Amino acid sequence: MMAEARRSAFSQAQEDYLKALYYLHGDERTVPTSDLAQRLGISSPSVTEMVGRLAAEGLVEHESYRGQRLTTRGHKVALELVRHHRLLEMFLVRTLGYSWDEVHEEAERLEHVISERLEERIFELLGRPELDPHGHAIPTREGKVRAVSQRPLSDVTAGEEVTVAVVSDDDGDRLRELERRHLVPGARLRVINGSAYESPIEAELGRRRISVPLGLARSVFVEKVER
Repeated sequence: MMAEARRSAFSQAQEDYLKALYYLHGDERTVPTSDLAQRLGISSPSVTEMVGRLAAEGLVEHESYRGQRLTTRGHKVALELVRHHRLLEMFLVRTLGYSWDEVHEEAERLEHVISERLEERIFELLGRPELDPHGHAIPTREGKVRAVSQRPLSDVTAGEEVTVAVVSDDDGDRLRELERRHLVPGARLRVINGSAYESPIEAELGRRRISVPLGLARSVFVEKVER
């Protein structure tokens, strides 16, 4: 899944823009400039300026008053960065003993600088993993991404039994809270009371009964257990 140009041809800022567009589904739809600015935490004029540079490189397509989306070339670069990030998170957890709430920022720094050779060594050392510690799919070198659940725990109704598939990973405090409640990938729970009028979700997890605030439940994505 090598990008058409050498990765060193792009700055860290350019790569961050492409990855942000990917996370906003910019490979499938046109992303408004305001959404991209919010994701990156910068002003809309700054986004417009950078998008112009990325468009000149053939990495994005920009439509006035609508937004921007990734080109095939930009998508490849973004996926390569996502692959680096998620492999690094798994490496930091499994090999270096990091906790899952510590790895995001470390991977953010390292993803821009590791070589393809090091990426492949990490991949083989870890046993060719398909998921990162938070349940997100690791893109293959060929650019394929395994589908993961998009159904939040907040949508589960009373009586359903589900398994945690993936959790949002961009907030360390939230990850620590999820771990405290044992809401980690692979955890199986039965919902006793779904949310009504923004109320917490009540569920059984093993022999424990837990209460999950709605805001937290929205960051946990689950798969239904078929009986």
